[in-house]
Amino acid sequence: MNQMTPEELEKFIHRQLRDLPARTAPQSLEARVMAAVRQRALVPWYHKSWQYWPKAFRMGFLLLATAAAGAVIAAFHLGDAGINKSAFVTEASQRLGILSKIYRVAVWMGDIGSQVFASIPPVWLYGGLGVVALCYASFFGLGAAAYRTLYRNH
Repeated sequence: MNQMTPEELEKFIHRQLRDLPARTAPQSLEARVMAAVRQRALVPWYHKSWQYWPKAFRMGFLLLATAAAGAVIAAFHLGDAGINKSAFVTEASQRLGILSKIYRVAVWMGDIGSQVFASIPPVWLYGGLGVVALCYASFFGLGAAAYRTLYRNH
């Protein structure tokens, strides 16, 4: 048998693959693809993506969106000019004061929890973790045994 170099083998395989006849799609696939193409052509432009919109409508939409954004910015600016800032800050601090209290309680609970956790000896933590792992393994083992006993034989 003739030994080929990797380059010769690559060229041989390339020639063999190139000489294969082209595969044709099944008739059912061709019919479905053509039906999907026809269906897509019937979809109106306003249900298609932005790039299929007519240029006039794209420009109009951009102008309308820019005008709406400018109107919102102008409304916020005019609304900001008429607000009594000190009264607003006072009212907001009264209404949001509960959040500050909740935050302080959460920080206090975190500090207490970290102190309690730090006082537990590491042997107890590892032992507890081992017990939990053993419980999970037992649970899965009992579940597998129950499955094999009750459902596998039916």
